[in-house]
Amino acid sequence: MLKIKIAVVLAVVIIVGVFLFYRSSNKSSYKEAKEITPARGSIQSIISTTGTILPKNRLEVKPPVGGRAEELLVKEGDKVRVGQILAWISSTERAALLDAARGKGEEQLKYWQDTYKPIPLISPIDGEVIVAKTQAGQTITAADAVVVLSDQLITRAQVDETDIGKIKEGQSAVITLDAYPEVKIKGMVEHIYYESKTVNNVTVYEVDVTPDEVPGFFRSGMNAEIDFKEKTNDNALLLPQEAVHHDKNSAWVLVKQAGSTESIKTKVELGISDDKNVEIVSGLSESDIVVVDSKKYELPKNDAGTNPFMPSRRRPSNQGR
Repeated sequence: MLKIKIAVVLAVVIIVGVFLFYRSSNKSSYKEAKEITPARGSIQSIISTTGTILPKNRLEVKPPVGGRAEELLVKEGDKVRVGQILAWISSTERAALLDAARGKGEEQLKYWQDTYKPIPLISPIDGEVIVAKTQAGQTITAADAVVVLSDQLITRAQVDETDIGKIKEGQSAVITLDAYPEVKIKGMVEHIYYESKTVNNVTVYEVDVTPDEVPGFFRSGMNAEIDFKEKTNDNALLLPQEAVHHDKNSAWVLVKQAGSTESIKTKVELGISDDKNVEIVSGLSESDIVVVDSKKYELPKNDAGTNPFMPSRRRPSNQGR
């Protein structure tokens, strides 16, 4: 029984293999040559990576003593100044005294409120409130952050170690948020971290990119794509990538000879490249005609009976006529 099963499996594999071979052998390919000339244009080399919107400095403002939050004077998104009062805090003793005085009437409560003043929670920096979830009346400890401040939102990018040598402080960059893909935000590299990290078995370095202007829709934790502008040339001699061929140590193109249908292999020196074009530094001029061979594939015509596994249509017999 086992031998029969093995024989059936082998037969199926052979049939499928024959079918695929037959199908591929009926697909014809040919080369289509076109002639182009190098053109002047703008090109820039881009290093793309991902990052996250984060506070440049994230500061948790905690009370000096445990107790109770009496009043919160700010909300998320508010801009605050250094020395500004963010909240009023009652110590544990003051909160107990006020609770006891409440049961004795308004006069006693007012007396203790005036006698035992609350503690102000003061902003130590100029910044923006990014977390303010504490509610009035909530019990807090000295370890609880009543308010979280950020001096500025930046983008922290993760750059592969193979590209980090191409990134410099002061370099231009463009930030695109996943949540707002149509908005391009200009920025600049402010800091490159010295210590690497390993992310998915890849060594990366973190790079802080500061936007020229922080949009109102920036939120901490948003994902972003960052394009670092490595090199730019606004007057480069350009060819499509498909026109350039590469040997082990050189690059070359096919240049058509004047008054002839033949083309010769011509070495060129390359510069900046992007997804579509490459800069020609030397070896060509704007008057040269470059031949580009592109391989095309053509499916066979739909002929009845060409598939060996499909029943063919029999032609009518002429016998008996």
